[in-house]
Amino acid sequence: MEAKEPPIIDFTPFYGPECAAKENLVKELKHACQEYGFFQLVNHTIPSDLQGSILHQSKKFFDLPIEVKEKYSKDIGGFNRGYERLRAQNFEKRTKGDLKEGFYLGKNLPLEDPNVVARKFGQGPNKYPEELDDPAKFRNVADDYHSALTSLAMGILQMLARTLDLEDDAFNEFCQHPVAVLRLLHYPPQEPDASELERGIGAHTDFGAITILLQDTTGGLQVWNNISSEWIDVTPVPGAYVVNLGNMMMRWTNDRYLSTLHRVINKSGKERFSVPFFFSGNPDYMVRCLPSCEDAREGAKYPPITVGEWMAGRYADTYGTSEEKAIGELRKEPEARKLES
Repeated sequence: MEAKEPPIIDFTPFYGPECAAKENLVKELKHACQEYGFFQLVNHTIPSDLQGSILHQSKKFFDLPIEVKEKYSKDIGGFNRGYERLRAQNFEKRTKGDLKEGFYLGKNLPLEDPNVVARKFGQGPNKYPEELDDPAKFRNVADDYHSALTSLAMGILQMLARTLDLEDDAFNEFCQHPVAVLRLLHYPPQEPDASELERGIGAHTDFGAITILLQDTTGGLQVWNNISSEWIDVTPVPGAYVVNLGNMMMRWTNDRYLSTLHRVINKSGKERFSVPFFFSGNPDYMVRCLPSCEDAREGAKYPPITVGEWMAGRYADTYGTSEEKAIGELRKEPEARKLES
């Protein structure tokens, strides 16, 4: 019988020589991408103390008074960095909003950086809260963690290239000056009498190439299983990363790999913290159907599109900005799968 929960994959062989174990890793990754769109990654070399530090710094920020957090609103400054208030997003649109608050970070670039001057999507300076007891610690941990996860994302993509019959360096250009968003998330506990429709985050798929999620031990993440047609809890594994593919990767592979619906329902009675890292690649990179994924009769299902155009359109869909009109109907993502919970 097919396992319902996304598989746990040992990444150790990636760091070693060519061997049967590395070939098996490629097979495991390919199966996970085709059948689940999700997997948990263990033995990835990200230090546990760095994982603990980013979760600790996240809690310290979210413990600040709301009037302090609002000073760092992502709506101020034009670079989509900073604080996102509670219930700002509403994916399922059946309640007053998703029961979470967040803080957006990326690679910290100065205003004079050429990519920032050119207003490339996702490129810009970070905001770092000064009201913490050790502001420098927050900044250093966030920057170190972003750098470490960027390296891990590149390693995962190197192995995904093999699953698609490509050379290891096939995604190198895609990984240059990438859109790579680090998001600190805080989920307050749901009220005991909360509606059955209450969500920490509603059912959705991610926009970009891959997402690498660090979650605490609280639980609450659920993934839609396309085989059994039901929501499946993703059991927290200490130190592991939950990795999933986004809509860009699904489009890139001509729908061979899955971008799967997922949600969070926090019925634990306590706070939940998670840290997703969204890796979407070089804004100028042209995403076109990979050669090994073209249909023999129909070819590519989707026209080429740059990462920047794709991501701008997806953000427009979510936040209701006017950019969507500029992107055009032709470049919309595949029709969202509507599933009832």
